[in-house]
Amino acid sequence: MQKVAHIVGAGISGLSAAVRLANANFKVHLYEATQQAGGRCRSYFDAATDLTIDNGNHLLLSGNHHALAYARSIGTEAGLVGPKRAQFPFVDLTTGKRWQLDLGDGRLPLWVFDAARRVPDTGLSDYLALLPLIWSSPKRLISDAIPCKGVLYQRLVQPLLLAALNVDPPEGSAGLAGAIVRETLLAGGQACRPLIARDGLSAVLVEPAIELLKGKAAEIKFGRELRGFGSTTDRVNALKFGEETVSLAPSDVVVLAVPPRPAASLLPGLKTPTKFRAIVNGHFRFDPPKDMPPILGVVGGLVEWLFAFPQRLSITISGADRLVDMPREELAQAIWRDICQAAGITAELPPWQIVRERRATFEATPEQNALRPGATSAFKNLFLAGDWTDTGLPATIEGSVRSGDRAADLVLAGG
Repeated sequence: MQKVAHIVGAGISGLSAAVRLANANFKVHLYEATQQAGGRCRSYFDAATDLTIDNGNHLLLSGNHHALAYARSIGTEAGLVGPKRAQFPFVDLTTGKRWQLDLGDGRLPLWVFDAARRVPDTGLSDYLALLPLIWSSPKRLISDAIPCKGVLYQRLVQPLLLAALNVDPPEGSAGLAGAIVRETLLAGGQACRPLIARDGLSAVLVEPAIELLKGKAAEIKFGRELRGFGSTTDRVNALKFGEETVSLAPSDVVVLAVPPRPAASLLPGLKTPTKFRAIVNGHFRFDPPKDMPPILGVVGGLVEWLFAFPQRLSITISGADRLVDMPREELAQAIWRDICQAAGITAELPPWQIVRERRATFEATPEQNALRPGATSAFKNLFLAGDWTDTGLPATIEGSVRSGDRAADLVLAGG
């Protein structure tokens, strides 16, 4: 008899769990509260720019093994594109200085020994000073592990950790930062090639997963917001969607892949992160200069990362709580000034769209990290997934996929 898995939430963590279980011959039922899969990782048509844009400029790295395996499992790994070598061009808007960090394509971080490949005006001792971060406790602050000052910090460590943790690095969890450094910079250039979904996040990470699930006879229902569970002492036996109740057989399993707030309301007593940080993304309909790199790190400005897509330039600003209430036109103009300076262009403000995600990620501090639950729950047949669960990583696509994989693996192992 075919086993049945009920996946609640069609974000990346829910999709990864659903795909893994469908491929293991489970009958999958996928429920999503909204009318679209993908959660915070999706594409949509934007009338202001007359383009299909992503709600966030999510960057993957070649060392994100779970995310790449997920893309491979739905047949879209080729849709993640980037340079052949792990090279990151940067510009400092305060000085006009430009440089390229070249991590190469090896398995060891040998680039730190080559002055031409590392951050300008840094020496080997600057990199050795980062060693205490690598195996730090999640309870420790980054500022207690490494000096949060100096050229290397300003030009590489701060931009990298701000993008990964979405908090000002000194207040972030050293353990989470150490995990990022171990899996990227310390793993050599072969783990650091930047990859972007050139044709959009939905086309690469979402829609093909939905198609695969449909091909395996999964039942996918949108507009289904879970309101509660029916349960016995140690098992969930019903899913309550307002007027509709879905009864579960004794062998059925549930993966709850929803944001922390609804998870906490559905499972009283569940500890979850309670503080969140914003991310601002801006999209501008403008043909990138021919010589512009796909990704440009920006130091000393409002913008942090500049992405060149066909017909548009897009930016990301992390830790952006200060910008969520800024007038949209004023913010767009300020961002466009940075883009013009970084890209070396002179142009009036083109059609634009600003996307402000107020609760983009949980706050990656030691305090909030300690509130992240594991994948198991008080019920033997209910497992948790989401980038806010205790994945060992901050809230990233890799963490989302990893959480879905872990929940599915627990199901496959019989809990």
